[in-house]
Amino acid sequence: MANMRVVFLEDVQNVAHGGDIKNVKGGFARNYLIPQKLAVPASEEAMKRVEKLQKQAEGKRLRQMADLQGLADTLSGKQIEVEMRTGAEGRLYGSVTNAVVASKLSELIGHEVDRRTIHIEDNIRETGVYSATVRLHADLEATVSLVVYPMGEKPAATITKAEEAAKAEAEAPQETETAEAVAEAEVESAEAEPAVEEEAASESESEDEEEDKASS
Repeated sequence: MANMRVVFLEDVQNVAHGGDIKNVKGGFARNYLIPQKLAVPASEEAMKRVEKLQKQAEGKRLRQMADLQGLADTLSGKQIEVEMRTGAEGRLYGSVTNAVVASKLSELIGHEVDRRTIHIEDNIRETGVYSATVRLHADLEATVSLVVYPMGEKPAATITKAEEAAKAEAEAPQETETAEAVAEAEVESAEAEPAVEEEAASESESEDEEEDKASS
């Protein structure tokens, strides 16, 4: 299908900004852009509106960014508590996905959060404290804390366990370094002993030689 030249009335993510004039596929224009009032054919009349459309789009873009910044400030540092059924060693029956996080976050702030904006490293399959990133815009993110705890327990217990584990992990390298230092000292001591013994033997031989000379 032939391309169509259109004037964009509003920003279309990853496509164009309001006021832009572009050639797009005819089907995309007729089936989506024009019915959604996102663009119009680039007629002489539409071309006269380009500058005004650009200013309107820029103003709307700034307002949206201000709203998103406010939402980012609201989200940042929030703690989400997710109660899950667990089995042995804190393994979950199921997993905590970005959809679960989006649902909990929406309940917490009273604002719908799209699951596609939520990023977690992997689906969470164990109890513990995790973090998730909410990508609100290409240049705007917020980080939230996730406390995944077993049914019948309180979130605080899981937080305490996570803090204790983190403390133990932080102290482990110090203990390892101390053990390594002791081992090195022992090796150096063991290596030094033969040298001391050899030096003592050498001194003893020298004394014997002097005594022999004196007696002769």
